[in-house]
Amino acid sequence: MFDKKISVIIPAYNIEDLICRCIDSVYRQTYPGNLLEILVADDGSTDSTLDRIISYAEGCGTLISDEEIKVYSCVSGAVIKVIHRENGGSSAARNNALGYATGDYVGFVDADDYVDEHMYEALMEAVISDPESEFLMVQASRDEIAEDGTRLPDVCIPPAEKKVVTGSEHLRTLLMHTGDASYCTKLTKRELFEGKDGRFPEGELNEDFYLMIHMLTRVEKLLILPQQYYHVFYRTGSNTRKKQDQKDYFPPVFTDIVRNSDVAAALVRSSFPELTNVAKRFCLVQRLDYLLHIPISKMTSDNIFYRENVVGYLRSHPGDILGNEFLSTKNRVYLILLAIAPKFVRSFHAKIKRIK
Repeated sequence: MFDKKISVIIPAYNIEDLICRCIDSVYRQTYPGNLLEILVADDGSTDSTLDRIISYAEGCGTLISDEEIKVYSCVSGAVIKVIHRENGGSSAARNNALGYATGDYVGFVDADDYVDEHMYEALMEAVISDPESEFLMVQASRDEIAEDGTRLPDVCIPPAEKKVVTGSEHLRTLLMHTGDASYCTKLTKRELFEGKDGRFPEGELNEDFYLMIHMLTRVEKLLILPQQYYHVFYRTGSNTRKKQDQKDYFPPVFTDIVRNSDVAAALVRSSFPELTNVAKRFCLVQRLDYLLHIPISKMTSDNIFYRENVVGYLRSHPGDILGNEFLSTKNRVYLILLAIAPKFVRSFHAKIKRIK
């Protein structure tokens, strides 16, 4: 039934306690092993992550190449490729691994997450389900698991049944904060990653969103499965979590999401004009998120990004704040007040929310 090869890329950095669980969940897929390639990209870990990756691979099969990377031929028919490089971030590790991927389709799994054993079989069935032309991108649904094992509320609500959407429709869900921009829940045709425009931006924390919105200009349709086959594991120390011992720590992801909202707006103007008002709403809501999280101590006149790109933007777009049909009344009120007196409103908000 299947004849297409899948490459699954797992970037790993200082994740010694969870990396084997992640690899094992991919290795034990019901998809034919001879059509499965697992690329584990160690991003310069300083703990025992690399040793555990190699140990796992050695337990699955035989080392057949040790030139640029270690390649293991597994008893299941799968191939495990172990890549080690100096630390450069998740995007750099992913981009590097893409150069070694040989599959027709590519999937990604974050090293602290894990996947259901049926995920890639179900996704490939979705790929070939259209009798006229195969899908270039298919997506499973996801659930969210807390560190203590309890189930968290869904970030992305799964559809009731499998659903086909256009690239424009999927972009709309991303801009409305209801869709899933992650490449980890998807299988994507490898040819979409070719060329400089098919790589993850390095040095940013919102890299999936950036690449996804650009890739959607080349994806005519996307099939989404309702099954929650991808399991997001929330652990202490995530890049987006506030560090408890640093009162004034401001995760850089909040700056990235504002910058990416402007990138999205420019893309919409050139490729998806039907989404113009949705994109304007997205730019405003991302700035609202920024202002509701920035420490008050950083709301200063010498913080140019805060002053010009965030507050200055709100003050120059009063018509969009008041007239955008996709903003809630609560959003409008907050945005107007923050545009007028950002530091006072932020201080008041912190007091009622008991934020330090």
